[in-house]
Amino acid sequence: MTQAQPIKIAILAMGGEGGGVLADWIVDLGEHNGYYAQTTSVPGVAQRTGATIYYVELFARDETEARAPILALMPLPGDVDVVLASELMEAGRAVQRGLVTPERTTLVASTHRVYSIAEKTAMGDGRVDDRALIAHAGQAAKRFVRFDMAQAAEASGSVISAVLFGALAGTGVLPFSRRQFEETIERGGVGVKPSLRAFDLGHARAGADEAADGAKDEARNQPQDKAQQRAPAPRDPAVARLLERVRTELPVEVQSFAVEGVRRLIDYQDPDYAALYLDRLAKLRGKVADAPEILLRETARHLALWMSYEDTIRVADLKTRASRFERVRGEVRAQADQLLAINEFMHPRIEEICETLPAGIGRWLARPHAVHRLVERHTKAGRVIKTSSLRGYLMLHAVARLRGMRRRTLRYELETARIEAWLQQIVQSAQHNPALAVEVAQCQRLVKGYSDTHARGLANYQTLMGAVVHAGARLAPATLRELRDAALADEHGHKLRAALARHALA
Repeated sequence: MTQAQPIKIAILAMGGEGGGVLADWIVDLGEHNGYYAQTTSVPGVAQRTGATIYYVELFARDETEARAPILALMPLPGDVDVVLASELMEAGRAVQRGLVTPERTTLVASTHRVYSIAEKTAMGDGRVDDRALIAHAGQAAKRFVRFDMAQAAEASGSVISAVLFGALAGTGVLPFSRRQFEETIERGGVGVKPSLRAFDLGHARAGADEAADGAKDEARNQPQDKAQQRAPAPRDPAVARLLERVRTELPVEVQSFAVEGVRRLIDYQDPDYAALYLDRLAKLRGKVADAPEILLRETARHLALWMSYEDTIRVADLKTRASRFERVRGEVRAQADQLLAINEFMHPRIEEICETLPAGIGRWLARPHAVHRLVERHTKAGRVIKTSSLRGYLMLHAVARLRGMRRRTLRYELETARIEAWLQQIVQSAQHNPALAVEVAQCQRLVKGYSDTHARGLANYQTLMGAVVHAGARLAPATLRELRDAALADEHGHKLRAALARHALA
């Protein structure tokens, strides 16, 4: 006779997503319907506010058996029936730990992402490929149910745990009816209506054909129809002229990047600044005969990023926008009648202060003298500015209003010289090796961020450009790509210096 086995369920959730509530619901569901139930949890303290593994075991009661079963405290690799993951990376972690197996495990996961610290702090694009995660999870699981549960939770005014509970019911892997699941939520007595709405959405999506879900995932990654991408004609004549220049002066394959560049620089400064962007692209195209489209495209992309560098004016502007306050309120789910305090931790260096001033005054203040030392002394401790208060908001708003004088500041003068030198290097490289010029254009990826982050990235960039000038025409595109990847992998430059030594370019 085969011995009865418990139903084993692992829940992987991050802080604030209701993983504990979900585990309690499953325990309550089992206990009210003839099962022994036990839940344990192991909290995590790393990554995104700490991910926790909740483990639930359900064992059918046997009235003829006097002894209660001994249930396990933790999931074992290869011995889990159901895995519930509140986010796609958590599903990947479950697969990595061996909790998901193709012979046994039903995996239910949300496809939205909350990026890890390592992904956010990478100098380059540190994001894990979502499609690779989905493919690996699909291969590892017996059945893989997936959709954007964060969106479903938002639409229902609830949390992901309720959507996951509905998806679990929709899979039919547990021996309970939908009504029994709903009664569990009702017994909780807290947030019943929104939880039931979220449960219903999760149940409906999990019950849908998974092939249709896969088709939707594929369609989501495909480019939209050109008619859908076509934006309405701008009302501002100056903006209309800029877009007309893009259409007439640049190849079709480059135009979408240039349009985004124009949009970004108008938001950053004004239409005249966006016109300077197009002037620089036109000048480059005139100097590089028969420039390959990839070179123009990469230059258009990275030139827009460089010209919208993050100075103190830009940082203050972004921190005081109404859209930011709305986003923060939405992220913390603050109600309309609730007060929200936002503290900004500001630590401007003496360099940022000098560079925000008109060029002449900034250069004077940057020199070592009594005033320089006095200002520098006041930058050591840093400041906390509450932008949700009138005083803090007006302080940063006043800095943001300096946008009108940005093109007279020391920072603008410095960045203009760097941009022009970068464009000139692209032209020189393109004359003997267009592929190398593309790699030079992409080296702009190193120049990003604000304050110390910007300083370290700029130092790596300047080291790399020194190697490009030193090597000249003998530098292979693949070598420059390797050097750039080394610089992006280590913001302090240790890997870059090692790579330069390896190629005799130190």
